[in-house]
Order: sequence, then structure tokens, then C-alpha cells
Amino acid sequence: MSDRDTIFALSSGRPPAAIAVVRMSGPHAQQGLQALIGHVPEPRRATLAKLRDSDRDVLDEGLALWLPGPRSETGQDMAELHLHGGRAVVAAVLAALGRLDGFRPAEPGEFTRRAFENGRLDLTAVEGLGDLISAETEAQRRQAFRQLKGWLGGRAETWRSRLIEALALVEARIDFSDEADVPADLMGPALDIARGLLEEIGRALADDRRGERLRDGLVVAIAGPPNAGKSSLFNRIAGRDAAIVSPYAGTTRDVIEVHLDLDGFPVTVLDTAGVRTTDDPLEREGVRRAVARAEGADLVLWVVEPLELAPAGGAASVSAPVWTVENKVDLLAGGQAAGEGGERVGRWFAVSALTGFGIDELTREVGAYAKACFSGGEPALVTRERHRAALHDTVQGLDRALAEGAGGREDIVAEELRLAARALGRLTGRVDVNDVLDVIFRDFCIGK
Repeated sequence: MSDRDTIFALSSGRPPAAIAVVRMSGPHAQQGLQALIGHVPEPRRATLAKLRDSDRDVLDEGLALWLPGPRSETGQDMAELHLHGGRAVVAAVLAALGRLDGFRPAEPGEFTRRAFENGRLDLTAVEGLGDLISAETEAQRRQAFRQLKGWLGGRAETWRSRLIEALALVEARIDFSDEADVPADLMGPALDIARGLLEEIGRALADDRRGERLRDGLVVAIAGPPNAGKSSLFNRIAGRDAAIVSPYAGTTRDVIEVHLDLDGFPVTVLDTAGVRTTDDPLEREGVRRAVARAEGADLVLWVVEPLELAPAGGAASVSAPVWTVENKVDLLAGGQAAGEGGERVGRWFAVSALTGFGIDELTREVGAYAKACFSGGEPALVTRERHRAALHDTVQGLDRALAEGAGGREDIVAEELRLAARALGRLTGRVDVNDVLDVIFRDFCIGK
């Protein structure tokens, strides 16, 4: 992936489409425009032009844009061709670019990687862009866009600047202690800065992992004994036949999941095997997986048949809230009210997966629960485990510096502040990130 190469790719959706956008980035982008349209347009102004191949045959007529670096998305010279989105048109233009010296097809995420390497985006913004591309709900879109625009990266750079200021005070005391014009007490102000940063970063970390949970979606596990209608309920909530429904116990052997958008918030619903003791090794593995997923869920819907108590022991190891769902209430005899029969576990809902009775109310309540989990207060700064780990390392460095105190060794305080600043540098991609770049860009699409 040499910067000396000029990369190109289709950056719009797969053809056929109304419009196709082909992008180029690199030192030969200008020559690429010259070869295809015969001239270089005025910078940043769309120009109508005919595209021709090396035999001067017309390939298409469309808009060409010339975007000279460093004021471009990648920081390099760039060009865009806005074409008709037919397969043959796109294939012909890409083939013509591939025949030019110094040109090659882009790897997944390579345009964005060049933007990062040329200082156009920091690493948190790159991750925000990736999340924006994969966002499925409105709440995910808002969170990803904030990261793309520096919600965390800007705050981290401010923290890092203050840390460097504190470090400069300590190092000034170390290097110029014999100078008359250097104040004797520089440790106090430096540690005051560190103390304030520790409080701010601590508040950012004390967010109940709302950012990571929003990226992944609230996990709702449908669990309970066999034949309670869990898969039927799962299909009703999903709005399609996602799980096999059978009157025989033990039909569901593995965990099935579906992703939903409930009032703009992401929810992943899991259908799990019926929880019971069994000698069948396959079913036993399904039960083990069901219990494990329920234990890791944010909410458990414990499904029972009419008039049955939800056995508290079946969900005893679950730390998340457990809502009891009495299914098959269409089978209740006249005069027998749903929900009768004794004390219930958690909130109680009476539904019929067969007729749809009560499903809308249950879904609304799950959506309201998701909104309550993700809303409230300032939007989350931390949206990935990598962010949390870097900030945790920063906090540890600040803690160790403050533990030395104003009377501690200045060289140790300086080193701890330096390590804390380095951790913030890893967060935004200033230092020590080569080992994570391939992982971050792996899931990007070609052309982005």
C-alpha cells in the first residue's frame, strides 16, 4: 500500500444504479483525469466531460471533479468521476484506469487509511466513520456522526494538551532547578492539572458502557422451559419466520438472533433453547448456550405457559432484569384471567404468539426499556473497548503521579505523566497504533 501508487475504486453502490462514483487518490490522479477526459477541470468545480479510453472511444459522459491535495478527503490529490451507473459503464472506466501506469485498485478502507495517515482524520474519527457506515438505527447514526466530527477525539486532544502542560511544569523544575527565575513549587500546579483531568476522565468512564452497548444493540434473550412458545414469540417480534416452530420439546438447539430497530434504538433479540435437564448431548449443549446468552443479556423475557409461575430458579444466575411473559393466553378458559395463579417474577405480560394479542404492548415496553438504557445525560464519549482501555491506562498513570504527591520524586511524576499522555496519544492514533490499524480497516468497504 505505497503512497506512491494512485488508487481507484467504485465508491458508490453496486451497479446497476442511477449514478456511479469512481474515485482516484494519489500522485497520478491529475494524469488520470487528463487520460480519461483530456483536460484537468478547475479545482472543486463539477465539469461535464466525455470519458474516453486509450483508443479514444467514448465510454460515457458525466461529471468530473479535480480535488488537489492537501485540501482533500485523503490529503492527497484526488479526482472523482460521476457516471451513469450501468455495469458496463463502470467496468469500462475501471478497466481504463487499471491500464494507466502507477494506478491500482484500492484495498478495503484504503482511502480512509490515507486520510488518517495524512492527518485528515484521527483514529476515533475513522472509527466513527466505520460505525456511521454500519449504523442501522437513528441512535447509532447520531452517535457515530458525533465521533466522526471529533466528539471524543477533540476532547482527548484537549486532555493531552493539558497533560503536556503539566509535564512541562515538572520537567522545567527538573531541568532548571538551579535557575533563579524558575519557581520552586511547580509540582503543585502540575498535580492540580492531573487531578482535574483524573476527575474528567473518570466521569467519562463512569457511563455504564452506554456507548459500546449502543453500537452493539440492547440484547434481549427469550428464555424459559420447553414448549412455552418461545420460538413463536420470537417470530412474532421479528415479524418473520426466523426460527423453526415445532410442538416437540428440544427443537431449538442453537441460539438464533434478529436485529430490530425499536423507536430508533438497536435491539438484538435472541431465541434460546428450552431450559430443562436432558440426556440428549445436543440438546444439553443448546441449554448450556441458552443459559450463557441469558446471563450476558441486558433483558430476559422468561416465557411460560398459561397460569404457570415463572420458576425463579430458572433465571437465578441472570443479573439482568427478568420479565415474565405468559404465552398462549388464547387457550385460557372463559372467566380465567391471564396472570392469575400466584406471585410472578419481575414485570408480567400476557400475550398470544398465535393471535398476536399483547405483542405490540410487549414490543413497545422493550423499546421504552432500550430508550431508557441509552438515553439520559450527555451522550457517551466512549463507544469502543479500545477507547476505554486507552482512557483506563491514562487514569492509571494519573493515579500513580498523584500518589507521589507534591513531595514525591519529580522524575517519577514526570514519567507517569508522560505515560498518561502516551495513552491518550494511542487513543487518537498519534503513537503505537500500527498493530490496530489492520483490524480497524478490515471491515471497511472498498472505495471508502
